[in-house]
Amino acid sequence: MSPMFFALVAGAFSLLCFYLYQKHNYWKKNGIPTVKGCVPLLGHILPMIMKRMNFSEFIRLCYEEHKDHSMIGIYKGTRPVLIVRDPNLVKTVLQSNFSNFHENGIKIVPEADPLLSKNPFFCYGETWLTGRKRLTYAFSNVRLKILFAAVSGVCKKFEDFLNRRLKTSNKYEVDMKTLFLRFTSEVVANAGLGIEGHCFEDDAGANAFHKLAGNTFAESLGTIIAFHYPSINHLLKLSFLPKSIDGFFRKVVSENLKMRRNASTPRNDFLQLMIDMEKTGEVIDEETVSAHAVSFYLDGTETSSVTLNFIGHNLAAHPEIQEKLRKEVRSTIEKHGGLTFEALKDMTYMNQVISESQRLHPGLGFLHKTCTEEFVLQESDGLTYRIKPGTEVVISVFGLHGDPKYWVNPDVFDPERFNDERKQTIEKMTFLPFGEGPRICVGMRMALLQMKACLATLMNSYKLELSPRTQVPLKMSPNYFLSEPIGGNWVYISKL
Repeated sequence: MSPMFFALVAGAFSLLCFYLYQKHNYWKKNGIPTVKGCVPLLGHILPMIMKRMNFSEFIRLCYEEHKDHSMIGIYKGTRPVLIVRDPNLVKTVLQSNFSNFHENGIKIVPEADPLLSKNPFFCYGETWLTGRKRLTYAFSNVRLKILFAAVSGVCKKFEDFLNRRLKTSNKYEVDMKTLFLRFTSEVVANAGLGIEGHCFEDDAGANAFHKLAGNTFAESLGTIIAFHYPSINHLLKLSFLPKSIDGFFRKVVSENLKMRRNASTPRNDFLQLMIDMEKTGEVIDEETVSAHAVSFYLDGTETSSVTLNFIGHNLAAHPEIQEKLRKEVRSTIEKHGGLTFEALKDMTYMNQVISESQRLHPGLGFLHKTCTEEFVLQESDGLTYRIKPGTEVVISVFGLHGDPKYWVNPDVFDPERFNDERKQTIEKMTFLPFGEGPRICVGMRMALLQMKACLATLMNSYKLELSPRTQVPLKMSPNYFLSEPIGGNWVYISKL
C-alpha cells in the first residue's frame, strides 16, 4: 500500500480522535462535573448495551456518586445529557419553567409507532393538550365511579381464581408480578374495552389478555437505540410498541365502535366514554380512539402490576404492617357495607402503604425531559449552565427517593412517613412516583383505584408470606425498562 493511503488513514483517525475529544469534552468546557466511564462513540451507554444494568439503575449510581453537585453530565454516544440532582432544579424543569422543558426526552418515530405518537407521554403541542384533556375527562371522579363497576367485577374474578388455587393446597406459591398482571390486564379489558380478558380462566391459553403484556417494556437493543440514539432510529424506524399489540387494539376498537354506535344500551367502560365524546360534537377518528385505548393499556397493565408487585413484597416482608392494613380494610368494608368506591377513598393507611412502596421501589427510576427553549440553570453549589434547546435532562427518581438527605433511614419500609403529620415535612420534588407538573401521569387516579381495589380484595381474605424463592435483598433486572426484581417476587398466599 502506498504511503499516501497510510497518510489518509492516519489523518482520518486523527480527525476522528479530535472530533470525539471535542464532543466528550463538552461538559468540562461548561464547568459541569462528568460521570466517569465515558467510552468513545458510545458515551456512557455501554453498561446498558452489555446488560449490566438498566438505565434507571445507571442514573441512580450517577446520582449517588456525585453527592456534592447539583448537576452532572453524561453522554449518550456523543450527545451531552444533563442529570439534575437538586430538588430546586427538579422543580424548575418539571413545574416552574415547564414551557422551557415541555417535551419528554424519550422520542419515537411516528411512522413506526403511529398509535404511540398520539399518547400524551410521547406527543407535544396541540396533540398533547387535546389528548390530555380527553383522558383527564375520562378519569374524572364521576367517570371513575362508573369505571369502578367493572373494577369491582374483576375483584370477584380475582377472588374466585385464588380460591380455586387454594382448594387443593393450604398455600399457593406465585410470582406476584404474573399474578397482578392478570388483575390489571382484566381491568383494562373490562373497564377499558368492555371485553372479556379471560385472564383468570385456567383454559384460556393464548387468548388471555394478559398474554399480550409482559414484554412491552423489555430492554432490548432496539429500545436502547430508540431511546438513547434517536437520530439513528429516525433512519432505522424501530418501533417501541410491538406490532401484535398495535394490531390487536386497532382490531378490537374497530369492531367495538361499529357495534357500539348502533347499540341502544351504553356500557360503563372507557371506550364508551370516547363514543360519548363524539356525541358532544367532538371529532375522534378510529385511530385516535385506538391510541387512547393503548394509553389506557400501557398505564393500566404493566406499570400498575409492577407497583402492586413491590407493594405485595413489602407487605409479605412486614407482617405487622400487613395486619394493620388488613384491619383498616375490614373495618372500612364493614362501615360502608361492602367494597365500594367510597370505601376505597376512606382507606387512608392503604394510601400510606402504596406511597411508601412507591418511594422504596419506584416503577420507573427516572424522568426524562428535553429543553425546548434556552434557559440558565443555576444552583447554590456554584454550578451554572446555560442549557440549549434539544439538550436532554434526566432526573433520578431512584436517587431522590433513597437520598438520606431527604429521608430518615431511607432503606426502611415505613408507611408512617406519609401519615397526615409527617407527609407535610416531605421536601417538595423528592417524591415523584407519577412525575410532577403539567405532565404528571394522567392515568394516576385510575391506577390508584385499581391498585387499592386489588389490595383490599387481597387483604380482606388472604395472607401473604415471602417464599424462599425470592432473592432478598431485591436486585433489579437489566433486561427490563421498568423495575423488575431478578428471579421474580415469590410469595405464599393462604386463606385467612
